[in-house]
Amino acid sequence: MQQKIIILDFGSQTTQLIGRRVRELDTFCEILPYNKFPKEDPTVIGVILSGSPYSVHDPEAFKVDLSQFVGRVPVLGICYGAQYVSHTLGGRVEKADSREYGRAHLESVDTANPLFRGFDSHSQVWMSHGDTITQIPDGFEAIASTKDVRYAAYWCAAPLGSGGEAPLFAVQFHPEVFHTLQGKLLLRNFVVDVCKSRQEWSAASFVETTVAELKAQLGDDRVILGLSGGVDSSVAAVLLNKAIGDRLTCIFVDHGMLRKNEFRQVMDDYRGLGLNVIGVDASEKFFADLRGVTDPEQKRKIIGRDFVEVFNAEARKIEDARWLAQGTIYPDRIESLNITGKVIKSHHNVGGLPEEMNLKLCEPLKWLFKDEVRRVGRQMGMPEHLITRHPFPGPGLAVRILGDITPEKVSILQEADDIYIRGLREYKVKLSGEEARRVLAAGVPAEMQDGEIEVSLYDQVWQAGAILLSTVRSVGVMGDERTYEHPVALRAVTSTDAMTADWAHLPYDFMAKVSNEIINKVRGVNRVCYDISSKPPATIEWE
Repeated sequence: MQQKIIILDFGSQTTQLIGRRVRELDTFCEILPYNKFPKEDPTVIGVILSGSPYSVHDPEAFKVDLSQFVGRVPVLGICYGAQYVSHTLGGRVEKADSREYGRAHLESVDTANPLFRGFDSHSQVWMSHGDTITQIPDGFEAIASTKDVRYAAYWCAAPLGSGGEAPLFAVQFHPEVFHTLQGKLLLRNFVVDVCKSRQEWSAASFVETTVAELKAQLGDDRVILGLSGGVDSSVAAVLLNKAIGDRLTCIFVDHGMLRKNEFRQVMDDYRGLGLNVIGVDASEKFFADLRGVTDPEQKRKIIGRDFVEVFNAEARKIEDARWLAQGTIYPDRIESLNITGKVIKSHHNVGGLPEEMNLKLCEPLKWLFKDEVRRVGRQMGMPEHLITRHPFPGPGLAVRILGDITPEKVSILQEADDIYIRGLREYKVKLSGEEARRVLAAGVPAEMQDGEIEVSLYDQVWQAGAILLSTVRSVGVMGDERTYEHPVALRAVTSTDAMTADWAHLPYDFMAKVSNEIINKVRGVNRVCYDISSKPPATIEWE
């Protein structure tokens, strides 16, 4: 019976990050809305309460009945979770004199307490709250403070009135973020030492268990999978291939707006993995239907519609198929909360398949985070360039060309993008501290030596690409001639989940080399710019 930690989401932006940190401890977890705690589930070994955008005093603040789990299993409240516990059990939470946000250092840490075992004195943590706890409930005791926060952490071995013996811990800082330097140790102390996790959740165990489950689920049925070239669908395909072999048929549609040589390269990769894959070159149809269209949303709708038509046409040829497989991963399925308290599902089903096809849905990666998908891919021996491939928009370069789409414009952008991406892969950098930890946590294969790791710029950033400003022309000079051609903008961001992103601070010498090479080698481009916008307020893609 698989153990699990339940993370109750009160709307924090870092709730998924808590889940990833628990999974890194080889422990399965589920993220659920604050009001959906699973009753009578013997597999639950602990509960974590997330942060929230609300104050506990707001009339619309999210509330949960703590008696469902307090005293029955160990509980860890984080930020709002810590304040909610204090407020609900008889403590006091008040508005702070000033919002406590950013780095702080722990003082008076009780390193004998199970939660802080192994902690350094003055360990750095990350605060992010407007309220603060001014009194903790009866029976609880403080176990850490900071210069400005008296109750940075508190606990009770057996909360009064709970009728149980499981401890309750609460911290007003965020152990899940990189800026809390020993946050992973704190979570390990809670998950492994306090909750007694057997740490049985791993890439190897996932592959073994999932292949067996797929064999039982699918039997002798045939399955169709739409491949995109991305890591999620590729790992899903390899898992299914291990389970059912050539009863899996993969369909890879080329809409003509992939990166340079990508269709051929990806097809070669898939065949090298032993996949039964059908490649469909439908670029003429897509270009014809996009002719003269400049509105970004209209472009996306046309490409989505055409993709479904092409995919359906191929799928219908597989008459005995019973299942549609997708590379849906856990963040796509998590029910997230907006500020109104409504549950929003971002499940990205392909959609559009006619009902008469009567296909059932198979999602072998539905419990995995992105970094776990990459670990599973490595466990199965997939090539590294497929596993570490950056996210790429479904409409491809169509949403990286401002203005209408033509084969000529796509060709220009493909050449510029190819120079940029190759350069990112070839340029090596050494990282240390928080940046090194962030990259390693994302699943990049690198070894720490003397406190440093060496990785490519490509592995350091979350996503990168070139954008063709085809609606703009700029004056330039090449040789003795005046030019009037298009600018190209380069984009690179760092992120953990694409919900927020910061522009990547790429080295100047790298930028100079790439700019020079693009201008010299790509006809139609005479200027290169770099996008230094973060998300929000900008988005990662331009359209």
